[in-house]
Amino acid sequence: MTQGGWLAKLLTLAAALLLAATPALAATAPAGPKPAPVTARIAVAANFADVARQLASEYGRQSGHRITISSASTGKLYAQIHNGAPFDALLSADASTPRLLVNEGLADGSTVQDYATGRLVLWSRDPNLVRNGEALLRQGSISKLAIANPELAPYGAAARETLQYLRRWTELQPRLVIGENVGQAAQFVASGAAPLGLLPASLVRPARGRPTGSAWEVPAAWHAPIVQSAVLLRHGRGNAAARGFLRYLQSPAVRARIRSLGYD
Repeated sequence: MTQGGWLAKLLTLAAALLLAATPALAATAPAGPKPAPVTARIAVAANFADVARQLASEYGRQSGHRITISSASTGKLYAQIHNGAPFDALLSADASTPRLLVNEGLADGSTVQDYATGRLVLWSRDPNLVRNGEALLRQGSISKLAIANPELAPYGAAARETLQYLRRWTELQPRLVIGENVGQAAQFVASGAAPLGLLPASLVRPARGRPTGSAWEVPAAWHAPIVQSAVLLRHGRGNAAARGFLRYLQSPAVRARIRSLGYD
């Protein structure tokens, strides 16, 4: 074979070896740099704060991002957002507040989403007090009743609607113990400051165990639906962690988890 023939054969063999090695080289090539972790500050209605902290921790382990939770009544969070609080997203206890923020240019309307529907319960730490919840609310003797502030908290508004439906609102107003939010109202009952409270089921029936005391779920027809919505706020437009957390809330597994923690 001529020298030119040997050279051509060697070049052909080298090309074949290079082609064969290319997939292996691609497989071992280092991946591009991962996106840097981002921190998002989420404003959460008090009824959902414990659940949000659990979900934020799980989301952080999966995504590498960090979510910090600030909780208060929905009305107070709305005021803080208006005053420039640097929240990236809001998890409200109603559907109207996120849409109001959108109309005011403080939130992204394309991100509004319902994430839970709340349940209202009558609860006492006394295991024998709420045996017939309906009879107790309709005509029973109630010395004190804890509710969240109806002007600030959607669950407080639902409690007021319930008592108005039963025509007991005027009668019981002097006996109401008003909490700034549902967490404080629940603490009034837990501490014995009020024997009864109209509270979110999520605070009365935690997943970590059977609650002490006695409870009765208020029929949904006695008050407007407690639809809870979330929205990305103007401050969080470029925040990947906030956007990712809102998507995370819509995943089937997370929605099932939320339902198991006292929501519809």
